Amino acid sequence: MDTTALRTQGDAVRAAARQLALASDAVRQAVLRRVASDLEDRRAELLAVNQEEVRAYGDDGAGLDRLVLNDARVDAMVSALREIADAPDPLFESFDHDVRPNGLRVERVRVPLGVIGVVYENRPNVTSDVAGLCVRSGNAAFLRGSSSAMRSNQFIVDRWREALVGAGLPADGVAMVQDPSHDAAVAFMQLSGVLDCLIPRGGPRLIAAMREHARVPYVLDGDGNCHIFVDDTAQLDQALAIVENAKTSRPGVCNAVETVLVHRGIAGEFLPRLAQRLGSVELRVDQRAAAILPDARRATEDDFAREFLGLILAVKVVDSLDEAIEHVARYGTGHSEAILTQDPDHADAWVRRVDAAAVLVNASTRFIDGGELGLGAEVGISTQKLHARGPMGLRELTCLKWVVRGEGQIR
Repeated sequence: MDTTALRTQGDAVRAAARQLALASDAVRQAVLRRVASDLEDRRAELLAVNQEEVRAYGDDGAGLDRLVLNDARVDAMVSALREIADAPDPLFESFDHDVRPNGLRVERVRVPLGVIGVVYENRPNVTSDVAGLCVRSGNAAFLRGSSSAMRSNQFIVDRWREALVGAGLPADGVAMVQDPSHDAAVAFMQLSGVLDCLIPRGGPRLIAAMREHARVPYVLDGDGNCHIFVDDTAQLDQALAIVENAKTSRPGVCNAVETVLVHRGIAGEFLPRLAQRLGSVELRVDQRAAAILPDARRATEDDFAREFLGLILAVKVVDSLDEAIEHVARYGTGHSEAILTQDPDHADAWVRRVDAAAVLVNASTRFIDGGELGLGAEVGISTQKLHARGPMGLRELTCLKWVVRGEGQIR
């Protein structure tokens, strides 16, 4: 495909990023607050546009859930923008002060990354969250959404562009790729010299495409094959409530639980209660759990490796904490892993030994979310270990720059 138009748009976004990096904290805050007010005031228009796309979508399940906007989700977008606006300025925070023996004064300061590119599917709320985090941290947001949410995304982007211009900043500080084709997505991933960081938010196919095609630095927002281990000391009523919340509150998101590991010491009591509690959920059980739940479907090897993103839950009975940790190490995707226990030694062992972006003790995996952890919102949840790990908020959209001040010293 001819990438001239995309490259031209990218150059404009990059020029805008340089101006955003120099904008004052008060100006950046004002932009976010104006967009929050505009989304609130024009809620009915946004919901009407979104409903047209929902009717045209022609599918259900996780994809439809991610596309839908409603009053609660618009409220969440508005609240997130105001929370981000109220957060401390992440820029030019100073670290590692030192005076060298030769008198040089050394420090590191936090600065913007530049242009943040995000590829995502459906999720028009991501448009607002990403733009808010980028602008607040002095970065430009270059967005490539899916065709199914194009009009909803554009409506939100237009509010950002109006607010930026109103604050004396370039509209291209928030921009959206107009071509939703696969070829355009590949070309977007290859915009070296434009994108400083690329973040994919989607399923395995998108991640695979990014691994194959990207020519710019990227942060993996990977799969969420999340586990909950119910230890033999767990409070069972509490454990039932946590598992139910982690599986059913929003099954199509990456922090929903996909496998529950149950200690053999409480499996006989816990599993029948779990099956009754999760009546709408299809349980896929291993051989030992099948002896307790003979009517449940038998799990395959693939079931323990899958991110179901729906009302399906894999269940396995284990002999020990060690076996649970080994299972997570084999099948987990490094997202969020929880233990339910009243044994502090087991809790500490889980925290120390489980390799994931987030570990939880006696809490639902659904809490691993930027808003829930005090970040206001997130650009994504990184499952890799370089630059950022876990929910990515304002500080994760910055890097550190060395500053050295001297008085004529030479080496």
